[in-house]
This record gives sequence, C-alpha cells and structure tokens, in this order.
Amino acid sequence: MIITLKRKSSKQEEAKVIEKIKKLGYVPHISRGVDITIIGMIGEFAEKYKDVFESMEEVDHISEIEKPYKLASREFKKENTVVKLPYGIEVGGNKVPVIAGPCAIESKAVLLEIGKIVKDAGGTILRGGAFKPRSSPYTFQGLGEKGLKYMAYAGKKLEMPTVSEAMSVEQVPLLSEYCDIIQIGARNIQNYDLLKACGKQKKPVLLKRGMATTIKEWLLSAEYILSQGNYNVMLCERGIRTFETATRFTLDLNAVPVIKKMTHLPVVLDPSHGIGIREHVPTMAKACLAAGADAIALEIHPRPEEALSDGPQSLLPDQYNKLMAELKVLAKALDREI
Repeated sequence: MIITLKRKSSKQEEAKVIEKIKKLGYVPHISRGVDITIIGMIGEFAEKYKDVFESMEEVDHISEIEKPYKLASREFKKENTVVKLPYGIEVGGNKVPVIAGPCAIESKAVLLEIGKIVKDAGGTILRGGAFKPRSSPYTFQGLGEKGLKYMAYAGKKLEMPTVSEAMSVEQVPLLSEYCDIIQIGARNIQNYDLLKACGKQKKPVLLKRGMATTIKEWLLSAEYILSQGNYNVMLCERGIRTFETATRFTLDLNAVPVIKKMTHLPVVLDPSHGIGIREHVPTMAKACLAAGADAIALEIHPRPEEALSDGPQSLLPDQYNKLMAELKVLAKALDREI
C-alpha cells in the first residue's frame, strides 16, 4: 500500500512513519516529490495495517496499489524517474542520450576508436559487451574482466558513462566495479536471482525486454530490482519474436506509449537489435525518437566485416554520423534534444 504524508512534512515526521514500517517487519520504499512524500509499504498482508497508519498524525491518506508491479507503477510514483549518470548525463528527461558502441569489446584500441566516433557525433553513453550470451557455444563469448577493464579505461578517457551486460549473479560485482550501468539482457529477464543481485547494488540497471516477454512480465522483472532498493532502472525495448522472418525481430514501438502510461521508469529503444539490418536501423532509430524514447541504443563498428559479434546490424561511422545529425533535427521538431 501507499502511505502519503501530509504536504511539506518534516524529516522527523517522515522518519517516524519509516520507523513504524520497519518495526512491523516491512521495507519502506520512499518517493519524494516537491511537496509530498509517499512511502510504499510492500509485502504480504501489508494492507492489514492500514488503520495503524491512518491513525498517525503525520499521514494524509492511505491507498492500495492494484497493479502487481507495485514500485514500478504510476500509482506509486506519478513523476517520471530520471536516472542520473556520471558526467552530467541523465536518462528520462527532455534530452535523449544516444547509447552507442560495438556489440562486443574486442580490444582496447578498437573500443577507443569506436568510442571517439560515438562521442564526436554527439553520442553520450558507451556500450560494449564483455560477457556475450550467444546462441551458439562456438561463437565469440567475450573478453570477460579484461574487456571490462578496457571499458572502464575508455569511459574515463572519453568522459562517457559506460554500460555492459551481466549474465550471472557472480558477474554483478565485476560490472558494478568497472561500469556505470549494468545491463540485463533479453535472455536473462526472468533470471530472478540476477535481478535481485542487481537490485542490491547501487549502479543503474538497463533491463532489456525478453524476445517473448509481455509488458506485464517486463514490469514484474523490473519490480524484482526495485524491491531490493535500487530505483535506477531503465527499461529497454529491443524487439520481440513474431511470425515475421524478414527482420531479426519486430521492434515493438506500440509498447512505448503503453508502458509510459503504466510506469514512471525511463524507456530506452534499441533499433539495432530490433530490426537487425544495418540499412534500416537509421529509419527505426528516428521512429524510436518520434515514439517517445528516453534514450536510443545503437551498435556501430568501423569494420563490421571484422566484428566478432553482430556485424550485419552495426552502423558504419558515416551512417552513424548522418543519423546523429538527422536525430538532432527531429528532436528539435519534437521540442526535445539529442
């Protein structure tokens, strides 16, 4: 249930309610607005204590969250969540960051080369996989911790926040040490131990939608992270599997306005994985911006024929530069920024 405190309540009044929640054996989840603070008391049988809190002088009113995804819902938080990253980058505001880089980290030199291309054209977040969940066990599986070290080095040198994927609970501490954002890939969206592990650390999490995951299931996976105390979660639509075989996946643009009405969490779109065909990625990237994306994720490689992963969908530098120029024009028309 949601406990709404009286307008402009003091820190002492807030602390009194929080202490009562803790004494009852629940974890308080706090959302502070400009004038109003609400506290989520989430858990089995929480509603039976409704009368206890309604009798407290500090409480304005109590309401129940009907959705199964409690903390991710608009009922819990009406304002959009803005995830703050190093170097002044934000996801969820009026400015739309572009997340770009290679699918896989191949070497320090190549990562720096790509990172410079990304930044020079206006990209602000560097992506790259150190652990690669591949369909075939015989394809490149990533450089592991060595790749993460390259990513940390590139991020500091270029002054860009970084994102890479964790595939298991054991990898979470490594990602938390080396990267600014931990990605949970499509294949791990219902790896609940991994979700909880990411929720217990403080780095922001980029949660990719599974290829056969409903919007409700997607939000429930986000709830696992939020319930552990990490509220910096970004949802990433990267294409779902349909009957269509002409493209790699079907990028679900329908999901953007729908999920934005259901949740306060920022929504990232990944047209590179969504369509999987280089020449069509720019068109879909512009569609992502028009649909209301809070950030756009792209794959880029200067020599895609040499790429160790996802070469066919990686943009060439010239294509990326042209797309960034077009996105800036489109963003201005939409009263936003890139």
